[in-house]
Amino acid sequence: MEHHKILKELNACAALCNICYYNCLAEEDVKMMSRCIQLDRDCADICLLTASYFARGSENVEKIVALCADICLQCAEECEKHHHDHCKKCAIACRTCYDMCIDKTQWEYAS
Repeated sequence: MEHHKILKELNACAALCNICYYNCLAEEDVKMMSRCIQLDRDCADICLLTASYFARGSENVEKIVALCADICLQCAEECEKHHHDHCKKCAIACRTCYDMCIDKTQWEYAS
């Protein structure tokens, strides 16, 4: 089975969003982190869903990847507002994933 280059970034982004989510819940002021937590979950979920669409060659991949790019950007922008290491790492992963989602040349198959 062939894989898209973007699958690696989608899965990495989902993992880092889940790590950020978990660590935000452990922060002293969880209420301050509520938007970050919500976007981490949204981003992780949409990245995994998008990876599924790519993996099965869905005819609807362009629709879902546009939504994924939007949510990745929202998550990156929110995480960049926080000083925590987990937020910084998540923001980088989300920006990388966003860039790959909007660059269709990255959708080519890799072996």
